[in-house]
Amino acid sequence: MTAMSPARTEPDLSYLLDHTSHVLRTRMSAALAEIGLTARMHCVLVHALEEERTQIQLAEIGDMDKTTMVVTVDALEKAGLAERRPSSRDRRARIIAVSEEGAKVARQSQAIVDRVHAEVLASIPDGDREVLLRALNHLAAGHLAEPVESPRPARRARQA
Repeated sequence: MTAMSPARTEPDLSYLLDHTSHVLRTRMSAALAEIGLTARMHCVLVHALEEERTQIQLAEIGDMDKTTMVVTVDALEKAGLAERRPSSRDRRARIIAVSEEGAKVARQSQAIVDRVHAEVLASIPDGDREVLLRALNHLAAGHLAEPVESPRPARRARQA
């Protein structure tokens, strides 16, 4: 640190959250690749199984732009895991319907996601684990629940 460098008065929360989130995503990506899925494919399958949802609704849940969502659903269709179908509630809308094979793969992928999360949490002492989860849930539901408008929007970390 040079004399010109400002003194840090708080922990670098941005680094801690960004770095751990990035490493968790890489672990998740590697684990899901074992069954030929991406995290986005997993997200679409699991949420499409919960209830009838349109491609737009699933994109919002997965925080995906339209192009990424189209590519993801195309890959799921090509693999025979899901298909676009007319909605039973709104004939103008198309939903993502998960095939039987897709439901089987979603169960496998959810087990993988749960395993990766359990491994990460197991690396933290028991008492700290509860505190961490409570604090992150508090931030996600409170102060950091919604992004703020900015003249220069923050770029998201590149997704591999």
